[in-house]
Amino acid sequence: MHVSNQKRIILYHVIFWLGYFTFNSVRWGHYFSDYIYSIKSNLVEFPIHIVLVYFHLYWLVPKLLTTKKYVWYGVGIFSATLIMSLVKIILTYYLVTTDIWPESAYKETNLFGISYLLSVFVGELYIVGLTAAIKFTIDRIRERDAQRELEKNSLETELAYLKSQIQPHFFFNTLNSLYALTLDKSELAPNTILKLSNMMSFVIYRAKANVVSLMETVTHMKNYIELEKIRFGDKLNVDLQISGQLEGQIPPLILSPFLENSIKHGEKSEDGSLDIQIQLDVSDANILHFQISNQTKTIDDSTAVKQLNGNEGIGLTNTIRRLKLLYQDEYDLKIDDSNGKYRVDLKIPLNPKML
Repeated sequence: MHVSNQKRIILYHVIFWLGYFTFNSVRWGHYFSDYIYSIKSNLVEFPIHIVLVYFHLYWLVPKLLTTKKYVWYGVGIFSATLIMSLVKIILTYYLVTTDIWPESAYKETNLFGISYLLSVFVGELYIVGLTAAIKFTIDRIRERDAQRELEKNSLETELAYLKSQIQPHFFFNTLNSLYALTLDKSELAPNTILKLSNMMSFVIYRAKANVVSLMETVTHMKNYIELEKIRFGDKLNVDLQISGQLEGQIPPLILSPFLENSIKHGEKSEDGSLDIQIQLDVSDANILHFQISNQTKTIDDSTAVKQLNGNEGIGLTNTIRRLKLLYQDEYDLKIDDSNGKYRVDLKIPLNPKML
């Protein structure tokens, strides 16, 4: 434990005992109308309280209670409380007053009378129980906070890992387009490199953030479409419809894998063209409704499973996992890949509370 934390804990303990001492001195001073007597009595009693409390919290509890030695714990707490009660009775009698049990309704003459001893014993148990309840409550709060921090760190680690897998996945696809252009010595290569540079800048730098603007996301998708059009030529037709204001923020790279999947696995029509429809709507309730659809290749179930579990499914699989981690139950995703049609319907709130 850090030194500053140790000092802070000691300070809290000192404040507690000073507060409790003051409270007891004022309470009994008012009761007896004798504050000097009350202070003297508490000066004798409080060292006994402190010894008993710390013996209980830092020896009996960890050595016996937490190890489930309940019988020995019971014997220990009973014996310690009885011994300290006897010490308190003796010290009070010889150092404070010979008036035995002055707060009692009747006159006690026996220093070790059962009623008097029981009263002192219960009083010591009270302070033991009070401090134990305080410490156990604080410990539970600390454990809960530590568990939450652990879960948060675990989620952050998993999300970082998922994004790290998605990022090179984009690079591989866009570099394929650039490679084809360089082979043909196309004049489009410089412009393609510029667009790729913009995409890499977004993926490497902006994608590290928890959220990015919706406008940045749309721009990134448009750059990706333009790069793919270079590879497909006029055979790639993407109908991108946007309604509403492109305001608000969403997690980076949360929409792009769906577009990438449509282009990569889309089925070309009879004339060789690949047609993709994208609808992006921002409602007044700050809900982003993203839809994408295209013709898809007809494949059997085993092939679909291989694609999803293999390298081809990394981007899409990780995106779905990220949605679950980030939005919990606050998103709605429907993916339909049947009857030769691939459809994605996603609804997510804008400006999510990130980790």
